[in-house]
Amino acid sequence: MTINPLFQRLVLITGAEALEKLTQTRALVFGLGGVGSWCAEALVRSGIGRIGIVDSDTVCVTNINRQAQATSRTVGLFKAEVLKQRLLEINPRCEVTAWSAVFSRENAGGFDIPGADYVIDAIDSLGNKLDLIEITCAAGIPLFSSMGMAQKIDPTRLKTAGIWETSGCPLARLVRQGLRKRGFSGNFTVVYSGERLPRREEIALSCGSRLCLCASGRAASGDCGAEGTSGGTDWCGSKKVINGSAVTVTAAAGMVLASLVLRDIMERP
Repeated sequence: MTINPLFQRLVLITGAEALEKLTQTRALVFGLGGVGSWCAEALVRSGIGRIGIVDSDTVCVTNINRQAQATSRTVGLFKAEVLKQRLLEINPRCEVTAWSAVFSRENAGGFDIPGADYVIDAIDSLGNKLDLIEITCAAGIPLFSSMGMAQKIDPTRLKTAGIWETSGCPLARLVRQGLRKRGFSGNFTVVYSGERLPRREEIALSCGSRLCLCASGRAASGDCGAEGTSGGTDWCGSKKVINGSAVTVTAAAGMVLASLVLRDIMERP
């Protein structure tokens, strides 16, 4: 086997056989926010050969503090497409498929989940999250899932466990309740944290969203700080709840998810 120079340091840990398996592995990452974007990047930096990335949103200026693909130049662009370009810049040999779409039970067939080797769930929406869990587990595909990473500051409190063994995480509790109502009896590994910081409600939050022409040359909804902005609606002002989040936690959770894939491949015969 000829070792790709990009992964010469990695193969010293994994061995050539595991690295070869990685190059033949297909992973799907659903949700490209503060957790999923870093997980996808870590997988590509770890030699994965094929990856599908799924997210319907565009980059908002408020994403810049925690999402891999979010910069002042990408505000207003589709997260999946921007991240695809970033991943290809890291490893041009990786096969990257991007879907700027919302995952749902109705369109699940379009992502070929049964054809994946691993599925990463970094979805925020509870209903779609439960659907992805059910469909992935029913297909027998290894699933690694992120629970809530908002309102946390300490990455050393992150843990991995089966979903039924989690505690102290509000989203994990909702996932457990939702799965029980659906009669789901399977298990899968999650990354979670029991840390909960108080919301600082006295601080007024606003992204100052305006229709602007970013460095990309296209009109975008969001304030990237570029010249030539015009008045528009405030995206943050339309949200009922805005949770604080820090890259030190979200990125760490993404790295843990990627490491679960890497370690599973290394441990498999």
